[in-house]
Order: sequence, then structure tokens, then C-alpha cells
Amino acid sequence: MAGPHGSGAITSGHSAAESRPLEGVRVLDLTRLLPGAYATLMLADLGADVIKIEDPRSGDQSRHMPPLVNGTSVYFTVLNRNKRSVTLNLRAPTAAAILDRLLARSDVLVDSFRPRTAARLGVDAQTIRRNHPEMICASITGFGKTGPYADRAAHDINYEALAGLLSLSGGSPRVPGLLVGDIGAAYQTTSRIVAALFLRERSGLPATIDVSIHEAALQWTVFPSAPRLVRGGDSDPRQLPVRGDAARYNVYETADGRWLALGALEDKFWIAFCERLGRPDLALLNDAQPGDQQESALAEVRRLLRTKTREAWLAHFAEADICLTPVKAPDEALADPQVAARGLVTRESDATHIAPPGVLIRSAPALGADTDSVLEEVGVGEDERAALRSAGVI
Repeated sequence: MAGPHGSGAITSGHSAAESRPLEGVRVLDLTRLLPGAYATLMLADLGADVIKIEDPRSGDQSRHMPPLVNGTSVYFTVLNRNKRSVTLNLRAPTAAAILDRLLARSDVLVDSFRPRTAARLGVDAQTIRRNHPEMICASITGFGKTGPYADRAAHDINYEALAGLLSLSGGSPRVPGLLVGDIGAAYQTTSRIVAALFLRERSGLPATIDVSIHEAALQWTVFPSAPRLVRGGDSDPRQLPVRGDAARYNVYETADGRWLALGALEDKFWIAFCERLGRPDLALLNDAQPGDQQESALAEVRRLLRTKTREAWLAHFAEADICLTPVKAPDEALADPQVAARGLVTRESDATHIAPPGVLIRSAPALGADTDSVLEEVGVGEDERAALRSAGVI
């Protein structure tokens, strides 16, 4: 199998083998938008040759989501580095034969179509395995391939609502600032594909991977739902104070309108914080469950931390062994010295990428930029490509 092509450089001291363990694995990516793009991005960063199949008329919808830079969405740019783009109209009658040639040279097929659509296009696992019995087939769908919601349309906010995530912040539900269902599904897909590659290497068996974004969102609730999940747990008052009603685990505004995050879950950190704050008496208040004592401690810490600026408090607590950090804006986070020390931000052409150390960075491809070279690799000659292009197939 051919690995990715293009220029770039290893950005840390990691060896090429460490940085590209999936080199030689080819992934055919039929996905659209965030979950699939992020899953295949992680595979590409690990060295896999990811061939992104796009509609020749407009490409992946994420190419056109504002804001645009040089005519391309910033979201597409950050999600599709290290991939190659091939245009192929999967709905065209002659596309199946071209797809079959691509599959013959691939190890993994990833799609994000609803089950009925995948079957209609002939890219479902059952159809693919007729000619490619060893193919690892991974599908990322809203609700999985079975169940009453299988072909229902939804987006991340709907999955989070159904999974109970929107109710966890307390008070009225709010629109989430993060697409945790989509990202969770991407991580599940990538880990299962890597596990499937290992299984096939060891036993020769292929795998069919069925990832539901709704179920990925539900996984985020396992910790707060633990008292309900374990028999008798719902009557246990000892709960971790992670809902914003405890003084030891909260965010606090400072005198300059900025914020601090305190994560003193363990008693040793909470006691050290209170002592350094000059209020050791606050550490004696019981915050095992919401109540008057906890509310008074929370109010007092809020009052005290509003008396100095964020930087003044960080300097004050600098030598204390506690879990206190500034709440940073995204641009501040990217400039953090820890991020710099780990080599997590890499500049390539017109984009800055957040990537694991040692990753080879190659810019996101233009629509169809690799169509000719990839199809040439699988035996589609120049005259045949010209005919396909004239017919709007590629």
C-alpha cells in the first residue's frame, strides 16, 4: 500500500517510525463534515494514506462554511491536512467501478452516510465485502445502524440533548460551546479502526465498525451518572463536586474581569488553597453535598478572589501545590509555554495546526487535487479519466 505523498518535516525529536506507525495503510474516506474528517485526520497524522472522496460539483460541505480564507473554510483547512482529495460522484452509474478499483488498493473504508443512503450507494459493509472480504468498514452515523432513530437527521446539539448532557450544567439548558458528541465519535472511530487493523494483522479477520454519535455523547455522562448506574448509588450522598456548586471546584472572577479555575478535589489541595488564601477556616466547611455551609464558602471565595487581578493571584499562589489555573481564551491557550515546549502548534503555509508532536504537516488539498495521480495508481488511464471528467463522474 502506498503511503501519503507530499512535503513536510518532522516537527519534534520523534523518529519517523514513531510518528508514522500507520504508514502503508490506505484509508478511503467517504465522510463529510466534522466527525469523519476528524477521525481520518487522526489516522492521517499517524501516517495513513487518507484518500478523501468528494463530489466533483462542490466537494465536502465543510469547504464552504464561513469564515473563508482564500476561498476555503477555515474548518476544512484544519480538519483535512495530510489527506489527498479525489473527486468522484458516487451517484453516477459508472462510479461503482472506479470505487471498486480504489477499494482494491485500500485497507479501510470510512463513511458517514445514514444506513439507507449507504445501502443505496453500495458502500455499506455487506455490499463492499462481496468483492473485498478483508476490508475494514467503519460507519459514523447519528444513531447507529439499528434502532428507531437509525435514519433520523440530527446534529451535535440533538445528540447532547438526548444523551442528557445539556442538563448537566444546572439551571436551564444552554447551547453547548463544544461539539463533544462529534469529537467523541471521531475518537471512538479512530481507536476502533486501529484495533481492527491489529486484529486483521493478527488473525486475518476483517471488522465492521458501527459508531453512533448519540452513543458517543452518552459516554460523556458515565461519570456524573455513576451513582445511578451502580446499584444503591443514588442514595449515596458522597458525590464529586463537579457541577459548579462547590467552592473547591469552580471558576472565579478576579478584579480585572478575568477568571481562575480551581480544581482542588482532594482535601490536601483544598486545605493548601484555603491556607494560602488566609482563610484556613474555610477548609473545615463540609462540601460533601450542597447546603448552607458550602454556599457560604463559595460566596466567600468569590468575594476574596475579586479583590486582586488574575495575574496577582497567580503570583500569590505560584509556590503553592494546588490545582489553580487561569481561564484562557483560545489565542492565549495556543501561546501557552507548555504548548510551545511540547511542540503542539505547527505553522504550514497559511494555516497554524494543533497537532501531536512529530506529526508530518501537509496542507489540506484543493478539491480534486489528487484525482489524476490517485486514479493513475489504480490503473485508470488518461483517456478513461478524460471521459469520466467529461461525464461529470470525476
